[in-house]
This record gives sequence, C-alpha cells and structure tokens, in this order.
Amino acid sequence: MTSSTGAVQEVVSSDNMEEAASGGHKLPLLGFGQAVIGPPGSGKTTYVRAMYALLTSMGRRAAIINLDPAGEDEPGAAVTLQELLALPEVMSALHLGPNGALLYCMEYLQGNLDWLRDRLLSLRGTYLLFDCPGQVELYTHHPALPTILRQLQSWGLRLCAVHLVDSHYCTDPAKFISVLCTSLSTMLHVDLPLVNILSKVDLIEQYGRLAFNIDYYTEVMDLSYLVEHLTSDPFFRRHRSLHEKLAEVIQDYGLVSFMPLSVKVRRAEETFV
Repeated sequence: MTSSTGAVQEVVSSDNMEEAASGGHKLPLLGFGQAVIGPPGSGKTTYVRAMYALLTSMGRRAAIINLDPAGEDEPGAAVTLQELLALPEVMSALHLGPNGALLYCMEYLQGNLDWLRDRLLSLRGTYLLFDCPGQVELYTHHPALPTILRQLQSWGLRLCAVHLVDSHYCTDPAKFISVLCTSLSTMLHVDLPLVNILSKVDLIEQYGRLAFNIDYYTEVMDLSYLVEHLTSDPFFRRHRSLHEKLAEVIQDYGLVSFMPLSVKVRRAEETFV
C-alpha cells in the first residue's frame, strides 16, 4: 500500500503544476466515452475489446480504461486500476474477502480521483471505454461508481452507460424478471444515459428454448404472459402475487428495454457508437 500513497502524492504535485499552467483552472478532459457495466460473465470485456477494434478500424482515437481491480490484465489498456491498487493486495492487507475488497478498491478510487484524472489528461479528445467491475451492488445501490462517473462528467467527459446482461436469462422466466428488476434499479442508480444490451444472442439457442419470440424480451412486452408462463410451474405458483407486483413495477416505470448483441456481427456493434 506504500506505493499507492506515493502515487497519490505524485498526482497532487502534477495537479498543482497543471493549475499553475492554466491560470489556476484545471483543464477539462473533453471527450466522449462509454461506461461498460453489468454482472459477472455478461461479456463486458469482450464488448470493450470489440468496440475498441471497431473504433480504431474507423480511424477514431480510442482507449480502454480498466477499472476492474479483480479483472485480468487488459492488453493495450491505456489506464488500469491495478496500477493504483489490486484486489489480492487489498485482500491480504485488510483481511477482506473478494467482494468486500472490491468495494474497498472502488471506494479508494473514489477518494483518490486525482490519480485517475492525471492519467486521463494525456487522452483528452479520445473516445474512452471504461471496463467496470462486475459487482452488481455497484450499479444498484452502492454510491462509489455513480460518484466516480459523475466526477468524470464534471471534468468534461460526455458519457453513456452500456449495461450488458447475458441473454441466457431469457430462457428462465424467473431469472428474466430478476434481470428486469436489476436493470431498472441500475438505470435509476447510475443516472447516465443508458443502453441495456442482451449479450451473446448468437448463443441463445444453446441455453434452451424461449417461451416467446426474442422481440418479446427485447421490447419487454406485456409481462402478464411471462408471469402466467412462470406460474404454470408448481414451484412458483405460490409466489404468483409477488411476481405480478414485480411485473407491475417494471411496466409502470416503462424504462427497460434491450438491444440484442452478438460481437460476431459488426453491424450490431456499429449501432452503439
């Protein structure tokens, strides 16, 4: 943890020089980007890599910003949170489990955002792809990540959130209702323009047969049909009223819909640029 402290002190010094050079005002970062979020295994890193390849092939300046302290090393990432602190280091030093250590890492980043700003300055005008951790509570109720994203916007970045969900949840009505609740909570909590994506749709037939056409799931049509299908199972029948109330909440907000995505189809990726 000593190296982290030294890095933070170094950032403070460089920030002072920057302010002096700009007449006491910090330079805006300027640029656009995507905060790629979603549960573990939803395809966030695959999406980021594919989007980076697409942007560079179009002649756009792009950079990957890896904000996942638990993730694998991202080849070619311009910035990685593991330069500041890594999950194994935190787990060992503070005797935390993986989940607690990951939350600590995001809170530590929230308290040391000058470190991140210092590294993003050289990327002014670049399209930034933020590969975020897969901890669901970061998107549904924990304050660290939304605070970080708001700070990035205050520095002049124009961001949208891309929320990925594995399409295999469509094959299980109970899981799909759960995903709808999580997606709605994420949209309200993250407070950014947000696109929900059903990832890996090219693999959906391997997960099982869908009860309805794929458009039913992407457009989140009348959920009473899904509840009816779900409660045909005796295991879920006793919870019918609960599922009906959850469906009502989702439809009353009328916010959640999905776009299908297969990274094997270039046209699909171009939709999200």
